[in-house]
Amino acid sequence: MAASLLKSSLFLHAAPRPRSVRLSATSSRVDSPQVSVVLGTQWGDEGKGKLVDNLAQQFDIVARAQGGANAGHTIYDETGRKFALHLVPSGILNPKATCVIGNGVVLHLPGLFEEIRRLKERGVQVDGRLLVSDRAHLLFDLHKEIDGLREAELAGDGKQIGTTKRGIGPAYSSKATRNGMRVCDLFDRATFKTKLANLAADGAKRFGENFVYDVEADIAAYEKLAEEIRPFVVDTVEYLHEALQSGKRILIEGANATMLDLDFGTYPYVTSSNPSIGGIATGLGLPPSSYDDIVGVAKAYTTRVGAGPYPTEIHGKLAEDLRAVGHEYGTTTGRPRRIGWMDIVALRYACKINGVTHINLTKLDVLDGLDAIEVGVGYKTKEGKLLKSVPADLNTLENVEVVYETLPGWKADISGARQWEQLPPAAQAYVQRIEDLIGIPVKWIGVGPGRDALVVKPEAPKKK
Repeated sequence: MAASLLKSSLFLHAAPRPRSVRLSATSSRVDSPQVSVVLGTQWGDEGKGKLVDNLAQQFDIVARAQGGANAGHTIYDETGRKFALHLVPSGILNPKATCVIGNGVVLHLPGLFEEIRRLKERGVQVDGRLLVSDRAHLLFDLHKEIDGLREAELAGDGKQIGTTKRGIGPAYSSKATRNGMRVCDLFDRATFKTKLANLAADGAKRFGENFVYDVEADIAAYEKLAEEIRPFVVDTVEYLHEALQSGKRILIEGANATMLDLDFGTYPYVTSSNPSIGGIATGLGLPPSSYDDIVGVAKAYTTRVGAGPYPTEIHGKLAEDLRAVGHEYGTTTGRPRRIGWMDIVALRYACKINGVTHINLTKLDVLDGLDAIEVGVGYKTKEGKLLKSVPADLNTLENVEVVYETLPGWKADISGARQWEQLPPAAQAYVQRIEDLIGIPVKWIGVGPGRDALVVKPEAPKKK
């Protein structure tokens, strides 16, 4: 049912181009975009995978541009089976879609093949449907080891980041310091052996006897992995541009979220890539001029994993209750997520950076039991100055006073709603208030975990 709802309401603000896939002039539906981007606007875990899974039923290609196995996307098939994905794009459940892992992703091959194995065991066809960029950087077990050692050092100073310890930061560090290794390096065994040995030597030099890594065992393991990955490897830049020119529809799946962006997030309490729109361009090689729609995904409240400033954070029993109702535990780590109210300042900031055209508001049903709901609409400094946006300085951000609006709850189960008119007036008012505050239309509203648990909000009448 969700797929049909989405088909009838896709992307109302797409800028039509000659190559776009369009409906006939007699149709009451609007033009469908050729390239759409789905991005997280908060601190991750917003539910991007569910929207991508839904939209993927209408796209030819679904592509990941950045991040690594620190991303966790939970999706459900039409029978309600749950799938937890970390590297494979969420479009894999659409048997007609080709999934692409772009050059901006850091790739742990053993983890990728374990994910593929689990999908195949559950009847999902992967072979011939998954392509991997020859330019993607490799993430090795040594990067995981370094990640753990680095966090331990920071913990001693009380400044740990709270990473997933999946090796993401060290892998991107190798890329930035130009001693990283790419997928294309796998197929020259002599060069691969030398490069990995040098990379291991760097780790040993930095961490001494605490660095435990069997480089020879990994070299041997990767000889086999190189042959296993070979059928998946292509020049994804050329592949995507050929697809674009031939009129194929491309859906781009962001990982992590803008408030964890290396440049725009709460640095240094961020991820090690750019989950914002810039990372899409550099991570796939598709220029921004090709994007028709940019969908920002936001929870109806907020969550965060790990350390770092979190202005609208909720503590105590209410946080525990919302965490339990929303099943707010990390897909990747299992860690309990921190819980907070909707933060309009942060959401508006993320929408500006990304050029968001529509919002997917997720998990509205988690708020069903509340008498009243707070919405953070402003930040004030200790001196009483009202801030226009998210400050770069963490000391300022950590000490802001949040200005709240209180909206009435609806005290009703909305998980069965599939149309806007089926939502209680107070729930409609909550969604509308968020839309009004950010100035961007809310298009989809999540009311449960299932694929069909989605409400499409009607477009507001255009002002004359």
